[in-house]
Amino acid sequence: MTALDFSTILPELLLAIYAMAALMAGAYFGKDAIARPLLWATVAALLIAGLYIGSGSHPEQTVFFDMFIDDAFARFAKVTILLSAAAVLAMSADYMTRHGLMRFEYPILVILAGVGMMMMVSAGDLLSLYMGLELQSLSLYVIAAMRRESAKSSEAGLKYFVLGALSSGLLLFGASLVYGFAGTTSFAGIIGTVNAGELSMGLLFGMVFLLVGLAFKVSAVPFHMWTPDVYEGAPTPVTAFFATAPKVAAMALIARLLFGAFGNVPGDWGQIVAALAVMSMFLARSPGSGSAISSG
Repeated sequence: MTALDFSTILPELLLAIYAMAALMAGAYFGKDAIARPLLWATVAALLIAGLYIGSGSHPEQTVFFDMFIDDAFARFAKVTILLSAAAVLAMSADYMTRHGLMRFEYPILVILAGVGMMMMVSAGDLLSLYMGLELQSLSLYVIAAMRRESAKSSEAGLKYFVLGALSSGLLLFGASLVYGFAGTTSFAGIIGTVNAGELSMGLLFGMVFLLVGLAFKVSAVPFHMWTPDVYEGAPTPVTAFFATAPKVAAMALIARLLFGAFGNVPGDWGQIVAALAVMSMFLARSPGSGSAISSG
């Protein structure tokens, strides 16, 4: 590891340190006393990180042995994620206070989810992909159930956790297949394996399982069954957060994975993506579904 590695991940590193420092502050100074000031401090931290990333004009860099990619695509997605998270936090201040939900853990979980999303959009390896995805997901499971006295909110958190664990299992199974047949978890190594323009059956199944796991995260039909209950049970600002930043991160991750690891065989995954898109447009609001389900 070099100084370049750490300078490239400086925004993620500082936000993670900020989250840990905020946890310590809550333990020492009292959770209720710092909840609202911490929320506004977190909004400022997210905006500063977004401005820092957006103002940079660095060339494309891959660090940590190609596990982390810093390019214009990643920076654009990160700025969108950070500004979305900051906007949702700012809009939620009065709502959370009015409904007795202003807890110091809320902005900390949002910023940890943001760090996970930033890791997702810069992933250059299946391992870093999974690390970012799980950091985001574990934070979102908790804030979905923040309204602890509400049965719907508890159901939202539990359903999100169970189905999220299922999607993570499918994604990990796909990653293990890809690793087994490609011999590497690096996107650059995988695309080198399929450079001939054909996928082996094992790699094809691995790619499908990876796409299925990520389709859960973007609520694509037919993997959207968790969305109505989670969106209804979570506090309104949390639902707004679920429908914005995580969707941007997941879509950016899908693009990064498909073009970075399987870009030589668009005919194999293009049909899957097209089918998911068509079903999400026409079936997510089908009359028989019982509710209007947002596909994000």
